[in-house]
Amino acid sequence: MRLHHVQVACPPGGEGVARRFYADGLGMTEVDKPADLVARGGAWFRAYDDAGAVTAELHVGVEEPFAPARKAHPAFVGGDLDEVATRLRGLGFEVDESQRDTFPGHVRFHASDGHGNRVEVLARKPDPGRDGT
Repeated sequence: MRLHHVQVACPPGGEGVARRFYADGLGMTEVDKPADLVARGGAWFRAYDDAGAVTAELHVGVEEPFAPARKAHPAFVGGDLDEVATRLRGLGFEVDESQRDTFPGHVRFHASDGHGNRVEVLARKPDPGRDGT
């Protein structure tokens, strides 16, 4: 078994904010939703590796009434953590680095996606023994 996608919610009309966070901020690519699902609103995003394989998929669904997920959250691994945090802040999103070194083998931050949904972004810490130093 493997994870296919994670879904978070946004309020009606919140797709633009979701695009700014997930595409502009995290660098994910928006993909077309199946025709039968377009009328429901929302947006779908994917991340790809250098070979073009999908490494993560996130669906943003419209929910009414809307309540943000402040504890449950997707967590993405990869990329330059500081670069992503700087990009998110530059777009006006809240980034919390207070738990940066609290996850073994990784550095991380948490962010709010513009609708208040919690998102975690991690990067592996370099293994000092691997490069011979």
